Amino acid sequence: MKILSLLVVCLFSISAFSKAKIENKSSRTDFNSAKLKGVKAIILSDYSKENLTKKQLAELKKKTLSFGPAAVPALIEIMKSSKFPDKNKWVATFLLGKIVGKKSAPFISRFIQHPNWIMRMASLKTLNALKASNYDGLYAFALKDKSMIVRGQALENIRAMSLNKMAPAVWAMLYDKQNYHVPKKKKGKIKRTNLIKKVILTIGDLKFKKAETSLLTMIQKKKYKDIFSEMDYALSKITGKLSPKGRDHIKKEYWKKFRIKNMTI
Repeated sequence: MKILSLLVVCLFSISAFSKAKIENKSSRTDFNSAKLKGVKAIILSDYSKENLTKKQLAELKKKTLSFGPAAVPALIEIMKSSKFPDKNKWVATFLLGKIVGKKSAPFISRFIQHPNWIMRMASLKTLNALKASNYDGLYAFALKDKSMIVRGQALENIRAMSLNKMAPAVWAMLYDKQNYHVPKKKKGKIKRTNLIKKVILTIGDLKFKKAETSLLTMIQKKKYKDIFSEMDYALSKITGKLSPKGRDHIKKEYWKKFRIKNMTI
């Protein structure tokens, strides 16, 4: 009888302990949920403010980072909403990448096709910082973006991450009318933008061998004199040869001889 009574007491104690444990877990869940809601409310309020100064933006970044992963739901909402100032949405994009790391890349990469060029730019910048190198298709898409600034950032991503297989898409930028100043008057001369210079430099950094013959031909022509130094750089990277120091005509003669020497008959 005593043993039975003791067993009943034990079972009651275990049951009471289990119940208390479940209640504590539930309380912690409620507390964490309330904490997340509180953090989200604070961040959404802070990011809704217009015309923040550099100092205020720096403080906003510091405050957001102090929340750690708890800031993520709010940052995602800010990125997706049109209610927040563009500058603040840019900050939210960058900080999401910083807090979550490379795991945030699939979500951030979606914004390369966002209607707002600032978000497209912010997405590319953040992906570059994350060294997210497995988005060739989206980077190629961005090379044709209607915004020259966005095209330039896509080019920088490819160069910085040494995405050599993207070289053909980069070379194709030389034939994209968007990368030239087209005068309103039809008789006006079409001029290359600075982006074309970056394209040539990137082709060199990517060591695009197929561009060698074209560059050797172009560097001899006067109409390409505005990008002479960039072509000289690209050729040195592609061929592994350095033209002699001196004026352009000395370098031009060097590449002329190089071309003749390496011509296949």
